[in-house]
Amino acid sequence: MCGIVGYLGIKEKKEILLDGLQELEYRGYDSAGIAVIQDQKLDSYKATGRLENLRDKTRSFHSEGFGVSIGHTRWATHGKPTELNAHPHLGTYSYVVHNGIIENYRTLKEELISEGVHFLSQTDTETIVHLFEKYDEHFKDPFRAFEQTIVRLEGAYAILLISKSAPDTIFFAKNGSPMLLGFDQEEIFFASSDTPIIGKAREVYYLEDGEYGYATKKSVKLFDADGEKSFARQPLKADRRLAQKDGYRFFMEKEIYEQSGVMSETMMGRVLEKGIQFEELSDGFFEGINAIKICACGTSYHSALTATYLFERIAKIRCDVEIASEFRYKDPLLMQDTLFITISQSGETADTLEALKMAKRAGLKSLSICNVDNSALVRESDAAILTRAGIEKGVASTKAFATQTMVLWMLALYVGQAKKHICDEVLTTEITAMLQTPKALIVTDTLHAKLHRLSKRYLHGHGFFFIGRDIFYPLALEGALKLKEISYLHAEGYPAGEMKHGPIALADSKLFTIALMPKSIHYEKIKSNVEELSARDATICAISPEPFDLADDFIKTQYDAHPMLEFFEMMVVTQLLALEISVRLGNDADMPRNLAKSVTVE
Repeated sequence: MCGIVGYLGIKEKKEILLDGLQELEYRGYDSAGIAVIQDQKLDSYKATGRLENLRDKTRSFHSEGFGVSIGHTRWATHGKPTELNAHPHLGTYSYVVHNGIIENYRTLKEELISEGVHFLSQTDTETIVHLFEKYDEHFKDPFRAFEQTIVRLEGAYAILLISKSAPDTIFFAKNGSPMLLGFDQEEIFFASSDTPIIGKAREVYYLEDGEYGYATKKSVKLFDADGEKSFARQPLKADRRLAQKDGYRFFMEKEIYEQSGVMSETMMGRVLEKGIQFEELSDGFFEGINAIKICACGTSYHSALTATYLFERIAKIRCDVEIASEFRYKDPLLMQDTLFITISQSGETADTLEALKMAKRAGLKSLSICNVDNSALVRESDAAILTRAGIEKGVASTKAFATQTMVLWMLALYVGQAKKHICDEVLTTEITAMLQTPKALIVTDTLHAKLHRLSKRYLHGHGFFFIGRDIFYPLALEGALKLKEISYLHAEGYPAGEMKHGPIALADSKLFTIALMPKSIHYEKIKSNVEELSARDATICAISPEPFDLADDFIKTQYDAHPMLEFFEMMVVTQLLALEISVRLGNDADMPRNLAKSVTVE
C-alpha cells in the first residue's frame, strides 16, 4: 500500500508531486520518490523515511514549463525500505510507479534476466518498466508496448509510467488498486485518492478495474478489454480543509473529537421518528434473506463482531462474522439465503474485496459499509451504505469505527422492521438512544485532562488486558488494538468471563487491566471477573458509571441508560487513553511504524 501522484502540465511539477505525496503519506512512509521528463531530459529523486527527506533532496531542483511527472510514497511489501527499492523504478529510459502486487513477477523477472536485463531492486514493480522497454524496443510503439505489458501482468496494480520514447505522455492502468484522473483546463492529475488533487483539479474520473490508457497535452485516451471507450468526468467537490489538523497535535486526536459531529451526519435522514430508512436499499432488499455473514479486517472486524450481538438480539436474524484473510482460504459454505456484508474504511482492502468477489461468484446478495464513495468495494457490491465519517487520515481508525458501528446498529433495526421482528416499544427505545449518541461522544476538557494525567502510570509493565462482556468484548478488542497500534505496547482484548480459563495466570501488579464495566448490561458479572483479577494483584483501571472500590484508577462515565450509549462513551475513553500513552512515549500517533492506512495487498 502506497500513494501515487502524477501531473502533466506547465506548472512546477516538483511542488505538485510533493504536495500530493504529503496528502498520501498516510498510505506509506518508508520511502518516496519523483521522476520528471521535461525537454527530453529525465530527472529523478528518491529518499528513505519521511517525505521531508525527499523535500531536502529536491530543494535545488526546478521543473517549470511543459512536462510529465510521477511520484510515489511507499510502504514496503517486496524488499526493504531502501532507496534502491523506492519508486519510481528506472529502466533504461523510462520510469514507473505502482501500487499493489504483481503476483507473477518472479516468472517475469526470470524471463527478463535470461534476456540480459539487470535488476537493481528487490521489488515486483521493477519488472513492469523492464517489460515495457522490452516491448517498446520490439514494436517501436510506446502505447502498444504498454498494452502488451499490462496483458502480461497478474495481480493488483495501479500504474503510472513515463518514458523518453514518449516524452509528452503519461501511461496509466488500474486493476484492483485505486486510481483517478483529475482535470483542470490543460492540466491532468493522477492520484490514489481525491485529497492530493483537491484545490488543483476541477473535475475527476475514477478508473474502473481493467481500464488503462494514456494522457498527453492534447487528450486522454481510455481503453478496456473491448477497446477505446468514452468516459464522463464529474465535479470534484471535496474541501481540502477537511484533511487538515485544525490545531490538534495529531489527525487522530482531531478525528476523536470529530466523532460527535460525524455521528450526526451518519444518522441524518436515516434515523426517523418511527423507524430507520436507508435510501440506498430497495424496499425488498431483505426478501429471502434468513442469515447475515459479515466479512472484514482489523478495526472493521471489531465493528462486525459488535453487530453480531445487535442483529441477533434486535433483528432476530442469524449473523456470523469472518476475518476476510481467513475466509478466503477456508472453503466457506455460502448459502443463497445469506446476505454478505463487507466493511472497510477505505473500500480498497484487498482481502475484503476478494472475499466479496467469492460471495458474488457463489450468487449471494452483497452489501458494503464503507467510508469512500467510488471505492472498489462500493462498486463491486449490490448495494452500499456510506458511513459519512469524512476523511480519516490517522492510520489508527477512530471515527470510521464509530460510524461503522452506528450504521450496523441502524441496519439491525432496519432488518428488524423489514422482518417484523421488532415491536414499536423496542424500536422507540433504540431510536431514542441513537439520537443521544452524539452527546455520548463529546470529549470534555475534564475527561481529556484526566486521561492525560493517568497515562503516565501506564508506560511500563508487561502488558494490558482490555476486558468486557457482550458488545463490550469487541470494544475491548478494539481498545487493545488501538493501544498496540500507536504505543507498541502489548495489549489483548478478552471476554471478561474467559480470564479464569488461562489468561489470569499472567495477573500481577505489572499487568494493567482496562475493565469496561457498563451499568446497563451484565454489571455484576464483570464486577466479579475484575475482583478475581484484583485478588491476583493486577493493576485495575475501571471505566464505568459506577464507582468501583478495588480500582487503582477509575474513569467515570455519564451514560448508563442504554448499552450502546455506554459503548460509545467508553470507546472514546479507550481511544484517548491510547493516544495519550503513545504521546508520552514519544511516538507519532498518526503514522505508527510498519502500518499504513489502506491495506491493498494480502
